[in-house]
Amino acid sequence: MTLLTSAEEISDIAFGFMGSKALFAALHYGVFTHLGDGPLCAEEVAARSDLPVERARTLLTAVASLGLVSVEDGKFANAPASEAFLVQGAKYDFGDYLRLQVDRQMYRLLDQIEPALANKLSDADTGSYAEWFSDPEEARLYSESQHAGSLGPARGLAKLVDLSEARKLLDVGGGTGAFSITLCSANPELTATIVDFPNVASLGRKYVAEAGLSDRIAYDDGDALELGWPGGQDAVLMSYLFSGVPGDAHEGLIADAMTALNPGGRIMIHDFVVESDRTGPKLAALWQLQHTAFTPTARSLDDAWLAEALGKAGFEDVTVGPMIPGLTMLAMGRKPG
Repeated sequence: MTLLTSAEEISDIAFGFMGSKALFAALHYGVFTHLGDGPLCAEEVAARSDLPVERARTLLTAVASLGLVSVEDGKFANAPASEAFLVQGAKYDFGDYLRLQVDRQMYRLLDQIEPALANKLSDADTGSYAEWFSDPEEARLYSESQHAGSLGPARGLAKLVDLSEARKLLDVGGGTGAFSITLCSANPELTATIVDFPNVASLGRKYVAEAGLSDRIAYDDGDALELGWPGGQDAVLMSYLFSGVPGDAHEGLIADAMTALNPGGRIMIHDFVVESDRTGPKLAALWQLQHTAFTPTARSLDDAWLAEALGKAGFEDVTVGPMIPGLTMLAMGRKPG
């Protein structure tokens, strides 16, 4: 861990929200997608984005200062990372995840951080994902953007974990099916059941159908904390579930996974997990703080606690390691037998 030594470094943190909003605004106006066709001057970006020229120039200058675009001879061009991840339609594009979920939904919750930490939020300000997703539009916005943000990690999981011998996967809180679709595509003998809220499931079935996997991926509509899980599973996946529920629900979810699994079956927990010495990773720690604004009783999940909890529940061969470097970790274990 590197400790700060100057006021400038503190200012970089304090003004970080300005950089975030610059990125979100550029995504909203399609700046990176426009630049995907090649370098453009501010006037050309303005015309394509339907923005006044000087405001387009101000926005381009801001994202250039962040290293998201380069400038040469008055023309702006995407940085390699922007070209790969922020151009709409690119293979690894997750711009909609940032533009819709992070900006439109999560960012606004940050105003609640202080009262959330002090346990002074009203009932109207907190609740649960079940209540939030009872609104079809909120469910659509969150789920569609989360789908875009989950495809990359799903591909990583498919490469990291050998599920070639598995036949039944239970994807708890699996959203619109990004992980199930990817894992079933990579493992032709695998079928999946996704547990998620009805408004999310209705959207997910469309993604499953578009992938041509409706005969292998089914939904069990309901709240994973209340719905009985189907048994006989070879693998149970919980991705981004632990960070969205109260911390006192974690041990129960691990126990439910143990019950649902066949002997020798595998549990996989993918989430924002920090190191037990509490020094980071920075992005995981900040995501945990953000979740506190909506779920004040969420646990600051660390790798040591997670490994210990899996061991106490009876899982063997427990491992916890990085999944998305600097952001998420993957915990795994096997049911005895």
